[in-house]
Amino acid sequence: MSVKHPIVSVTGSSGAGTTTVRHAFVDIFRRESINAVFVEGNSFRRYDRSRMRQAYAESVARGRPISHFGPEANLFDRLEGLFREYSRTGRGMMRHYLESEDLADVYDQEPGTFTPWTEIAPGSDLLFYEGLHGGCIEATWTRRHMSPSHNPFVIQTRHKFAQRRDPGVDVAQWVDLLIGVVPSINLEWIQKIYRDVAKKGASEDAVASTILRHLPDYVHYITPQFSLTDINFQRVPMVDTSNPFIATEVPSLDESIVVIRFREPKHFDFPDMLRRLDGGFMSRPNTLVVPGGQMETAIEVICSPLIRELVEHRRAAAEI
Repeated sequence: MSVKHPIVSVTGSSGAGTTTVRHAFVDIFRRESINAVFVEGNSFRRYDRSRMRQAYAESVARGRPISHFGPEANLFDRLEGLFREYSRTGRGMMRHYLESEDLADVYDQEPGTFTPWTEIAPGSDLLFYEGLHGGCIEATWTRRHMSPSHNPFVIQTRHKFAQRRDPGVDVAQWVDLLIGVVPSINLEWIQKIYRDVAKKGASEDAVASTILRHLPDYVHYITPQFSLTDINFQRVPMVDTSNPFIATEVPSLDESIVVIRFREPKHFDFPDMLRRLDGGFMSRPNTLVVPGGQMETAIEVICSPLIRELVEHRRAAAEI
């Protein structure tokens, strides 16, 4: 963590409203005149699209399929290295993953490839990360032990977790504001099934098999992050998703609620939030629930003062 070079990390998977989150933060940065460096999580994948297909086929043949959730397909050490270097100096190495043809055309490259690594220019106010692993901790015992006394899902605080793990990659330790954005698991599966069947031509059985093969990495490297987050935004559908494998459409934001959990609730003015968020209510002392259509507004109401505080501290420290 750093006063002079703060890092805001939004970690989560597809289907939760990550596009909504990005729009909300772009609006916050614009209103507050904040010069932010944007880092995409998929730029820290280990393989480009073509090489990933090959690596995946090889891993299936070995009986241990790799996935974009786990360490075999990602550069966790380089991601932590960027966060560490940025928090200390405001610099670091980053690149872009060219997901679409339109983006690839901008760089005159093939879709599914990476741009060269380049150094972040000095003078930014903060680094904003959005991706799968913004709070990832690759603890050795997470992979080795699954007994009740070494349960990777029971993580109360970052400090307690650090005391219970072997040394390894720890992305979360460098983050000043860690935000989780996660759909209920059935909603996430519906999103993947719909996307892969409609856009990639895969069969529903093939997608179901992929979900099952990738589940161990999801359980070990994605789920534990949401016990470390300062704030969690969890999207929960209000329509029947009990069997995601027969769903014919993806529930919209307006057909959902968003459950917002605060790790340190004493720092927030919930009565003021409730006045500003139509239809919101407290389900627990640390949990606010809002209609799905209020998600972007909720992010701005909750996060604007936090971002403002980080940048004010940063600018004050720079003047000393």
